Amino acid sequence: MGLLFLLAFAALLGGCGGGSRKPAGGSELSQPGSGQATPAERKSWAGKEPAPAIPTGVTWFNVDQPLTLAALKGKAVLLDFWTLGCINCQHIIPDLKRLEAEFGDALVVIGVHSGKYSTEHDDESIREAVRRFGLQHPVLNDPDFDVWRTYGATAWPTLVLIDPAGNLVGGHAGEGVYPLFQPILASLVEEFDAKGLVDRSPIPVSLDATTTATLLSYPGKVLADEDGGRLFIADSGHNRILVAGLNGVLSVAIGSGKEGFADGPAAEASFRQPQGLALSEDGRTLYVADTRNHAVRKVDLNTNEVTTIAGTGKQLDRLPGVGAKAKETAMASPWDVVQDVARLYITMAGIHQIWVMDLTTGTVEVFAGTSREGIDDGDRRRQATLAQPSGIATDGRYLYWVDPESSAARRVSLTGDGEVETIVGTGLFDYGNEDGRGKKAKLQHPQGIAAADGIIYIGDTYNHEVRAINAATFEVTTVAGTGSRGWSDGPGQIALFDEPGGLGVARGIVYIADTNNHLVRTFDVASGRVSTLTLSNLLVASGATPGRPLQVTLPAQSVAPGATNLRVTVTSPAGYHLNSQAPSRLALSSSNAAVVELGEKVLQWSSDEIEVTVPVPVLLAEGTATLSGAASVYYCRTGAEALCFIQQIELTLPVTVTPSSAQSEIQLSYLLPESVG
Repeated sequence: MGLLFLLAFAALLGGCGGGSRKPAGGSELSQPGSGQATPAERKSWAGKEPAPAIPTGVTWFNVDQPLTLAALKGKAVLLDFWTLGCINCQHIIPDLKRLEAEFGDALVVIGVHSGKYSTEHDDESIREAVRRFGLQHPVLNDPDFDVWRTYGATAWPTLVLIDPAGNLVGGHAGEGVYPLFQPILASLVEEFDAKGLVDRSPIPVSLDATTTATLLSYPGKVLADEDGGRLFIADSGHNRILVAGLNGVLSVAIGSGKEGFADGPAAEASFRQPQGLALSEDGRTLYVADTRNHAVRKVDLNTNEVTTIAGTGKQLDRLPGVGAKAKETAMASPWDVVQDVARLYITMAGIHQIWVMDLTTGTVEVFAGTSREGIDDGDRRRQATLAQPSGIATDGRYLYWVDPESSAARRVSLTGDGEVETIVGTGLFDYGNEDGRGKKAKLQHPQGIAAADGIIYIGDTYNHEVRAINAATFEVTTVAGTGSRGWSDGPGQIALFDEPGGLGVARGIVYIADTNNHLVRTFDVASGRVSTLTLSNLLVASGATPGRPLQVTLPAQSVAPGATNLRVTVTSPAGYHLNSQAPSRLALSSSNAAVVELGEKVLQWSSDEIEVTVPVPVLLAEGTATLSGAASVYYCRTGAEALCFIQQIELTLPVTVTPSSAQSEIQLSYLLPESVG
């Protein structure tokens, strides 16, 4: 096999690193010319060499059966080699979705997940990433790098294109996917279409996304306000910010819940997977790293009005100069923010830098990092290299942050032209789970950090732990978590998390965004115990009901005509109960009102019981009709009331009304699912 990958990404937009293997020589993908060539002059992008078969015995996601390239003949196939923690891999997802929308069933994108970290080899980690990123194309787990080696990939992301005849076209490593592949795909589809060799039949996709949504969805960050007694939660998967008391009582939701980039009042403004949060010194302004919008937003906490203060909504293609106007400067996945006096520090994960915004002048510039990915210490602007900086915090003297891609914790002085110093971490491919002093300790892809009372707390994401660094001695200890994923409260040494992210500290409590458990957890520093924060006043969070509805067709029923009832019964599974804090709702409709006339069309109930039954008066006449119901039902796990869920259902019930039936009422019954993840 021969492929020569065009390493077209500049240092500015470098990939997430790769192995030492070099691809074999062969054809090279490059940007097609912009001139208008005649058909006779137009270059054929058809390959000459058959693509290697995809190895068997791997786990697939979003499809019921493994796919083979032989079965995909007639379609262009784009292999996307990625790893879930890589920011550059995340950057190209919109490009992939755009190509899928444009070429439809003539193109099949296959995600090949060749994980960098050991945790990223787990099926469950990949399944969660597929859900979190909204991937709707087939994905396979390549933990042993078999497919990676077969196709000569060298970096994340790497794209390989296969033509409809099953032959290799070429490849590309890095970003800039849509403008490179769109014209090549258009040419391939046109060429093979002319020969009648394009297959546009859909492949059987079976999405792995859950049909039951949690009250929080992949919360990325939390911010604890000790003076104001408030907790701010970046409910990233629901594209909003929730504000609660430190006791979990919700007070307001900021953001409509729909993905978008719009300023305005809390209910109308929109975010796109926001992450980091910072609070002004007077407690009146909340700053938000709106990661997927490549922007920084602010929220006036008196009015809850949202305003964009930095970023254009587009990903950058050049670095800012000194004193650039923040609102006119494009950004690259700002991940977290922290304020010190009139300066807002921003971890620019997508460009491996830290930027600083002057809140007085509205200008922004690079504070640390050359933009090259690495773990070099030294002069913060000219020498230091960072690796996808994520969480950031300050103790008033230093800025502390974590670099997930080097599994490192680092710091730099807030004043002067100080040097970046690595506390924990030794290399881009060095990681582990060890306590110890300084660089003798090991982390694995940490994403959260908070500073309090001389301790730097770390959300050690892929180790599923909370770690603590003594700011004076650099001694690293594990304070909560076992190294295994799961959910369990109790003493820190036996508590379980699932990819904890952002942290906040207030009143001796560390608040933890337990991302894949869709929860906020707490660690009591004095007692060493972990608890799950129970959110209450859930009406605040019930405005958005994200997730794909579960479509259920109930068995057809025959019923006698006359004035009677439609009896609606919703039952929670064993070990669960309904939740009265947010009203459940069912909207009913009849396809034929002359046969089934509904006396009520919207039902609401609030109950903490196991089951609820609501009678609806109906008038039945001979004939057939279909009843439809769209419901949002809230329920919780008994004994673990913080684990609450939203089930969206679209119910269909065929009904025949006939005098020969002995049944006098219509029964519409539904048992909520026990398996929700």
